[in-house]
Amino acid sequence: MSNTTDTGTTNLGRRNMLVSATGAAVAAVTAVATPNASAARAASNQKGNKTMATLTTRDGVELYYKDWGPRNGQPVVFSHGWPLNSDSWESQMLFLADHGYRCIAHDRRGHGRSSQPWDGNDMDHYADDLAQLIEKLDLKNAVLIGFSTGGGEVARYVGRHGTSRVAKLGLISAVPPQMMKTADYPEGLPKEVFDGIRAASLKDRSQFYLDLASGPFYGFNRPGAKVSQGLVNAWWMQGMMAGHKNTYDCIKQFSETDFRGDLAKFDKPTLVVHGDDDQIVPIDASARAAARLVKGSTLKVYAGAPHGLTDTHKDQLNSDLLAFLKA
Repeated sequence: MSNTTDTGTTNLGRRNMLVSATGAAVAAVTAVATPNASAARAASNQKGNKTMATLTTRDGVELYYKDWGPRNGQPVVFSHGWPLNSDSWESQMLFLADHGYRCIAHDRRGHGRSSQPWDGNDMDHYADDLAQLIEKLDLKNAVLIGFSTGGGEVARYVGRHGTSRVAKLGLISAVPPQMMKTADYPEGLPKEVFDGIRAASLKDRSQFYLDLASGPFYGFNRPGAKVSQGLVNAWWMQGMMAGHKNTYDCIKQFSETDFRGDLAKFDKPTLVVHGDDDQIVPIDASARAAARLVKGSTLKVYAGAPHGLTDTHKDQLNSDLLAFLKA
């Protein structure tokens, strides 16, 4: 990356710090000037109007989650990709919440604003965390939608916890059935690919994240691509919020986990969406294979779309998700 990009990212961080500090000061002054305001907000939260909160899991991990939209709307639960957090779903959450759906997304353990445990950074814990969130909020008739690694999280949730609380499922640019090539899954990518990701993460995680976001993740490395520096900065920021150990452990989880047994347990309407120019999770070893394994699933292929189509093709995806929810 150029020095200009590095400087821009640094300045962005400084501006965010200034904005946060200013906001905190204003909030403090307002609370002193109008002491009833804090009480009013607390009373509102007690009525169940929180838009963000935390959950402490049974093994003591604090998970951050956001809860947008009307509480009586059908719940749509989003699971994010690596090394991102729930902010990566904001375009879909805002759109669907405006259409009457209750949209919920958490930061996976070790990612975003959730705590960073040394152990338990594996797909079974991810799925169990999702289950505890669904149980805490007592969600029923829920639609579970997972992007990339989050698709694996959703699949493992079904495998471990079933679909009694689930109405529909969505796999978006998702990693199932399996990313890494093995003797009984020759369609996958060589292990060396993921060893390279681990090596780059250890060598210079920050630069590696910048390179991913400004290159293959959004297809910005394709001829004629128009690079959004805002998207690059946001991706990098989300990645750097996550724990180093947690994201390192997660590489093994999204690459080596075999989700074929989990997909066999899908018994709800399932939408599979993938770009045919996905350079991160190639479509043949993922979406097309997953669609064959999930009976009655619907596969939508976005021509020329990259891995990060939740942003680059957000209008198309939002429309397809809304149609799927209403069907």
